[in-house]
Amino acid sequence: MNQVQNGKAAILGLQHLLAMYAGAVAVPLLIGMGLGFDEAQMTYLISIDIFMCGVATLLQLTVTKFFGIGLPVVLGCAIQAVSPLIIIGSKNGVGAIYGSIIAAGIYVVLIAGLFSKVKVLFPPIVTGTVITVIGLTLIPVAITKMGGGDASAKTFGDPASLIQAAVTILLILGLQAFAKGFLRSISVLIGLVGGTILACLMGNVSFSAISHAPIFHVPQPFYFGMPKFDVWSILLMIIISTISMVESTGVYFALGDITGKNIGKEDLKRGYRAEGLAVILGGIFNTFPYTGFSQNVGLVQLSGIKSTRPIYFSAFFLIILGLFPKVGAVAQIIPEPVLGGGMLVMFGMVAVQGMRMLSKVNFEDDKNLLIVALSIGLGLGFNSLPTLFQHLPQTVQMFTENGIVMSSITAIILNLLFHGLKEKA
Repeated sequence: MNQVQNGKAAILGLQHLLAMYAGAVAVPLLIGMGLGFDEAQMTYLISIDIFMCGVATLLQLTVTKFFGIGLPVVLGCAIQAVSPLIIIGSKNGVGAIYGSIIAAGIYVVLIAGLFSKVKVLFPPIVTGTVITVIGLTLIPVAITKMGGGDASAKTFGDPASLIQAAVTILLILGLQAFAKGFLRSISVLIGLVGGTILACLMGNVSFSAISHAPIFHVPQPFYFGMPKFDVWSILLMIIISTISMVESTGVYFALGDITGKNIGKEDLKRGYRAEGLAVILGGIFNTFPYTGFSQNVGLVQLSGIKSTRPIYFSAFFLIILGLFPKVGAVAQIIPEPVLGGGMLVMFGMVAVQGMRMLSKVNFEDDKNLLIVALSIGLGLGFNSLPTLFQHLPQTVQMFTENGIVMSSITAIILNLLFHGLKEKA
């Protein structure tokens, strides 16, 4: 009987893995491409990301006195960290990326007990605005990839690229419209696979990354070199980590509601600490910050399976897959137009999630309209034209040219100015 139950739990765990896989590998793909990593570096980055997603999930599943929330939650790399980490890496080097991640992880562990009070700074009007801006600022990245990845290239926007991107999007839309259950939950993954098969038939897929990747590897601390602790990079990543904590809080409460578990202050404290420890380990092993994955919340609700057993299987599967780089290299064969098509849907969904959060806001109050309008306006505007602040000190530019950070700061300050420390606006 136990073998049957374990078999079913393993299948459900695989389902959770497939549902989060596309989102999990998107972060290392985006950051690695943004920083110009070579094939070997990309393979390691993706493999260690998969491995650490499993470790981070295990930390959150296993409840101890200090760590773990014990909910059926899957942890993956935070998409909101993509743009800030590319900026940090471009300006201060890869060492500054991992120094800022380690410092931010320590901050999350230390602030966990106080965050129940601090989170009053992040009512729906703030979190909804920030998540909307995250989605909207990433959409141009997806559009660029749909055209081939390099907007200055003569081949940018060629018919082959547009067809591959369009087929990927159509596959995702078709599955969302007509499929049910499990197939619908992995529509993005199926879209990426289908788009890649089409690109392969068109001769636009290279398998060199898989052939060059080793069969097995052991995760190495500081693979990309020793961390560099730059003050402004750390401050930027602390802001992003705080936003991730707010996002995770929503995931925890949603899962608590689904599973019928009352999420108290101690539960949240252990959950934040586990997340912070995962971020520290991410910095040491050269991957990225972690947060609760909202797509798996929907899967828990859809499947009706509310226990943590399938998630344990999912975590173990991720760890095993992460030890075999050829698995990680598979993600690299996805052509840029196909990846762009999938990302357009994912980033659009992020923006819509932010809009859903904003639907809880009372917009009959003109002050709320002003908070959202100015925060989104500054976030998108500064992100689209970062040279506006080219004459300011470089440390200031690290913040002003990041639309997500500027939107966060603007929304927090304006909300405090107009509403004080109210839970809702």
